[in-house]
Amino acid sequence: MKPKAISLFTGAGGMDIGFTAAGFDVVWANEFAKHAAATYRLNHPNAVMVEGDINQHINEIPTANIDCVFGGPPCQGFSVAGEMDANEPRSQLVFSFITVVERTKPKCFVMENVKALAALSKFSEVRQELYRRAEELGYVADFFVLNAKEFGVPQARERVFFVGFKKSLKQKMTTEQLDKHKQKEIPVKTVFKKLGRAGTEKNPLTCKAKITVAEKPVLRKSPYAGMLFNGMGRPVKLEGAAHTLPASMGGNKTPIVDEGVLFDGLESWVEAYHQAVFYDKESPKFMDAPTQLRRMTLREAALIQTFPENYKFAGPTSSQYTQIGNAVPCRLAEAVGRAVLEILEGKTAPSVRKQKELSFND
Repeated sequence: MKPKAISLFTGAGGMDIGFTAAGFDVVWANEFAKHAAATYRLNHPNAVMVEGDINQHINEIPTANIDCVFGGPPCQGFSVAGEMDANEPRSQLVFSFITVVERTKPKCFVMENVKALAALSKFSEVRQELYRRAEELGYVADFFVLNAKEFGVPQARERVFFVGFKKSLKQKMTTEQLDKHKQKEIPVKTVFKKLGRAGTEKNPLTCKAKITVAEKPVLRKSPYAGMLFNGMGRPVKLEGAAHTLPASMGGNKTPIVDEGVLFDGLESWVEAYHQAVFYDKESPKFMDAPTQLRRMTLREAALIQTFPENYKFAGPTSSQYTQIGNAVPCRLAEAVGRAVLEILEGKTAPSVRKQKELSFND
């Protein structure tokens, strides 16, 4: 029988896809945002999805024989791109997560959030309170910062996982256990090519925000950093891992793809432009963005987050981009889920084994 799991702050279901692929049976899920909840129901028709504020539904959560509670509470209060305020209401939801752990008494729990929660001194009190609550409830827990690109995800996306196991199990998560599931980096180009050009049946053009060169570009040594264009959308380096996808995609914050490089074998216009303005000091006002540049599509963004190709998203386009940007990459979640399940099953030897591909590779 598969171990039973509760999914909190489920979003579009990124962690659920990963933990299900790892071998867990998700018996109950909760999500506040209506479009994300609709997406979950659309792809998991037999699942129990309870929509609304988790604090209003805690008494509805099943408590019998729960093996794992997992989820990613909203990160805006801890993100360097957000409010950076531990007292912001959404930041307090990390403690709502622990309250569910207290009620369900699972064998283990996995809470995901942004790296800053584990790395910045300003959040030390939050960390200490999480440690204290876990200890008080009888768990041994710790924070682990993982980069998605090391786990089969074509995206450099650092996230923290707060993982705890019941002390009675005499087991705990270790870095070595997680490292077993690392994979070689996957280039964005490999993922995008199988979809085909934007504007085709498999890859509809979902963002038509105009791409214009910034009058006063913010330059960095890398052409894929800084601010070369108006808006916050940065160009995607097709030969490597993408930058972290933002939840604010859908307009001029949507990343930029050079389709000429991707399909036509052309030289990178972005790199040539960067060379001209950064090294050759040419004025950018004479350089217009060519038509080979366009915005990342929904299907491309979903694949970067390693959602299955047939996964469907509900709601308006802007909400779908947000759901994708907010998600925990599915393959990263699967790697964590597999490491957790191995510990539950007592398979914790740190010896190097032949690496298995994660479940939804090509």
